[in-house]
Order: sequence, then structure tokens, then C-alpha cells
Amino acid sequence: MTYREAIEELETILRALETDAVDVDDLTTRVERSAELIRLCRHKLRHAEASLDRVFDTLDEEDEADELPEEEDEDDEEDDENEDDSEENDDLPGGPGRPW
Repeated sequence: MTYREAIEELETILRALETDAVDVDDLTTRVERSAELIRLCRHKLRHAEASLDRVFDTLDEEDEADELPEEEDEDDEEDDENEDDSEENDDLPGGPGRPW
């Protein structure tokens, strides 16, 4: 039974309880069935929540794994650029930081 089917049956039972004059035996049967349907719905909701949590955890792990190399690459590029600048200054007449 799907979640939607369980909810629809619960709504049907509720409408019957609200509108019909229900005898005690029928009331007990309907309440017991309602309890079963509620348990089923709770189980399905917990299962769906756990599945979604796993999906989001996987996405978070993938994002973290993707971010680490990028950060390292950016730092390496900045270091490389700084090294290039100092090498260029060494080639200038008078040396680095000295006027021509």
C-alpha cells in the first residue's frame, strides 16, 4: 500500500466517523485500522527521511571532496605567481627593489 492510499483510507474512515452513527463494534474496527494505517504512514515517512538524509549526506561529501582540491590549486597558483614576480625582479638592473 502506498502512502497516498493509506492517507485516503484514513480520510475515508474519518469522514465515516464524522457523519455516520457508528456502532461500538464498527468503531473499534475502524480505530484499529486507523492505527495500522498511521503506523504504516509513519514508517514510510521515516524511511523517506532516512533516504533523503543519505542522499544529502552524499552530496555534502561530494561537495567537500570537490572543494578541497580547488582551494589547494588556488593557493598553489598564488604562490607560483608570487615566485614569478620575484624572479622577474631579480632580472631587473640593480636587483629587486632597487632603481635602475
